[in-house]
Amino acid sequence: MKKVIVLPAYNASKTLEKTINSIPDRNDYEIILVDDCSKDNTLEIAKKLGIETYKTPKNLGYGGNQKLCYTRALEKNPDIVVMLHPDYQYEPRAVGIMCKLIEYGICDVVLGNRIRTRKESLEGGMPFYKYISNRFLTVVENVIAGQNLGEWHSGLRAYSSRVLKTINWEKNSDDFVFDTQFLFQCVNEGFKIGDIPVPVKYFEEASSINFTRSLNYGFSTLYVGFLYILNKIGVKNKLFERKNKV
Repeated sequence: MKKVIVLPAYNASKTLEKTINSIPDRNDYEIILVDDCSKDNTLEIAKKLGIETYKTPKNLGYGGNQKLCYTRALEKNPDIVVMLHPDYQYEPRAVGIMCKLIEYGICDVVLGNRIRTRKESLEGGMPFYKYISNRFLTVVENVIAGQNLGEWHSGLRAYSSRVLKTINWEKNSDDFVFDTQFLFQCVNEGFKIGDIPVPVKYFEEASSINFTRSLNYGFSTLYVGFLYILNKIGVKNKLFERKNKV
């Protein structure tokens, strides 16, 4: 199967090389980095590493960056697309395992689950308030969507290309809630979603939003869940319109 790894990058110069070098069997993947107008030399480092690179015309935000990532990835006609953050907050060594679950037809979407135990999460550097909010939101989202995922808020994700060709992700938010919208859209389409455990890695160079943005993200996430409920009872929303049939 043809596999593409996309790296939505912003100020990742200190961690990019370590992330790339930690991918097992790197040559099995085509790698694309989209730089969202970083203020450091992320783009230059990516080029030196031999990665296919693109730069956004302006700072688009996390969701906007992903849109360009997936657009460029689909141009390569892949079977699987993996999103891996280049800040080394997520474990690159898990990528191959995630892809196998899709190759074998077990899942259409695979997430890296950082919440294995409370002790491990907190010792890995996850702030306590983020751990609590992650647990609360994940429970609510699982109940709404009828899923049993360990974490809804992971930035390590693998998708079958069929998912990316079906979900209307171009209309999603350009902000962090993009990921939540995408998962609820996958649930709405009946795609099989699973996860695997990955280590928690919070450190100075890893990207992380502050308390205020986390609060806004939490409310936005709950709102997406509310829209999903309305859609299921017949109050249709453009967020859940299918792009096309595959």
